[in-house]
Amino acid sequence: MITRRVGNVEVLSCVPAPGSPATPLLFVHGAFAGAWVWDEHFLPWFAAQGFAAHALSLRGHGGSAGHERIDWLSIHDYVDDVAAVVADLGAAPVLIGHSMGGFVVQKYLERHVVPAAVLLCSVPPQGLVAAQFSLLFEKPGLMIEINRLLGGGAVALDVLREALFAQEVSDDTLRRYYRLMQPESQRAIWDMSMFGLPSPRAMHRPPLLVLGAEKDALIPPFLVQSTARTYGVPDRIFRGLGHGVMLERDWQHVAETIRDWLAEVVA
Repeated sequence: MITRRVGNVEVLSCVPAPGSPATPLLFVHGAFAGAWVWDEHFLPWFAAQGFAAHALSLRGHGGSAGHERIDWLSIHDYVDDVAAVVADLGAAPVLIGHSMGGFVVQKYLERHVVPAAVLLCSVPPQGLVAAQFSLLFEKPGLMIEINRLLGGGAVALDVLREALFAQEVSDDTLRRYYRLMQPESQRAIWDMSMFGLPSPRAMHRPPLLVLGAEKDALIPPFLVQSTARTYGVPDRIFRGLGHGVMLERDWQHVAETIRDWLAEVVA
């Protein structure tokens, strides 16, 4: 694993031996997280498959600068971070965005061209409102706790389990993830709710893979299916997985699906 900085942005990279595919992968994390979510399994696994795999921590997240002004950061700021890292890579990557990161990828595609993109449990182009109402009616207690986390407050360990996992995860692992979690920008949440929604008509349309999780409480399958319909592509819903698909016990099923799809659409 290589850790470096592009300006003030942290980038984690796993690079295989020479002769790897020319098209790199760039992973974009979701809210409350950082590049570390990809380092747990996906970066080393994709490197072992021969891909140059990179993940950035958006400003105010992980090891990037800007934590002291997190609430002022916008989705546009996050798109600029992706653009800076893409420019540094020297070749347009496949973008793989999870949750908020998938929303950032959609906004990035309004101004940029990439070989392919993956939206993984992504905030839909219609924004967060439907997801917020779904969570309010299905799990109002979880909604309250997530709002507390958004404001920088502490939440119980079981809140993280309920929000991210459908499969078994140990308390020790949960505690480690909890220590890495952080507040999210309230401005970015508003952008995803109504003020900065993507314009599908304006977007460049690369080959697109839309994936979701059956037990996802935050971006339930009906919203993943809505995203796929908007872009005119099929969806794939993984049974028995929660929102944190890259951290679930059966994460490799998701990784293999992405790898196999990439073999079809990217030279």
